[in-house]
Amino acid sequence: MPVLVVGSVALDSVETPFGKREEILGGSATYFSMAASFFTPVRVVAVVGEDFPDSHLSMLSSRGVDLSGLVRQPGRTFRWKGRYTHQLNDAQTLDTQLNVFEHFEPKLPEPWRSTPYVFLGNIDPNLQSKVLDQAQRPTLVAADTMNFWIRGKLEDLKQTLRRVDLLFVNDAEARELAAEPNVVRAVRKIMAMGPKVVAVKRGEYGALLFQGDTVFSAPAYPLADVYDPTGAGDSFAGGFMGYLSTCSEPTKVNVRRATIMGSVMASFAVEGFSLDRFKSLTEPEIFERFRAFRALTHFEDLAAGTLRAVS
Repeated sequence: MPVLVVGSVALDSVETPFGKREEILGGSATYFSMAASFFTPVRVVAVVGEDFPDSHLSMLSSRGVDLSGLVRQPGRTFRWKGRYTHQLNDAQTLDTQLNVFEHFEPKLPEPWRSTPYVFLGNIDPNLQSKVLDQAQRPTLVAADTMNFWIRGKLEDLKQTLRRVDLLFVNDAEARELAAEPNVVRAVRKIMAMGPKVVAVKRGEYGALLFQGDTVFSAPAYPLADVYDPTGAGDSFAGGFMGYLSTCSEPTKVNVRRATIMGSVMASFAVEGFSLDRFKSLTEPEIFERFRAFRALTHFEDLAAGTLRAVS
């Protein structure tokens, strides 16, 4: 089934210990749509300026991403500049220029209003709610958020969360949103706000999936080369939602597989700057890494009633 994503399409300037790139393709909707496009058709609602390179649009379209909901407006495209140290989990923001994104008013094309799977990227929670006002009974609504909205628009965010089935947050955001230092307790409080499922992104430490009374832990893939962690979280969400949309229903088993698939796509995203790794990625590579993730956590049970090895 198709997936609709509403979020940012940006031009990033990124510096890591392994290199530096200027004005490369970025944005939450961009990473999400590229990751999800390996599994299902993706529809993007976003805004760019008149300076946005046509080559980027052509690359996204070549992946089957439908850009009918992307609007080009007079002005400059949203820009973000950041730096990572060897502690790659945290980015130091050097500059943010909202430009045309500052007055972004997402409008869903009429044929897209019945899209079954909806992902609300990291945007103002008021805009997230406006998107849901336009959607017609989606099968599943997922959302992302960040500390900026938790601190600045908490009540608006809580209103949006009442309408969300699945929330993607990192562990620090979960603690701040719930005002609770323990992640497990924090997630229980968040689930009481509305989301039935919460996926906690933990960077190089993997992810935790909370669904009902159960918790599932997905490891991070051990990589020898990590070039750029920008967009890893959105790639995780894209792989998660892209795979889940191919399932007949979001059962516990399918949601757990989706969590691993999200981790798979995030692991590929960080192997290059911007979307470079996705450009050469193949379906066999995705399948093999999914199997590698399974091998990471597979072990045999102990014999019943004993802590000793049995030959």
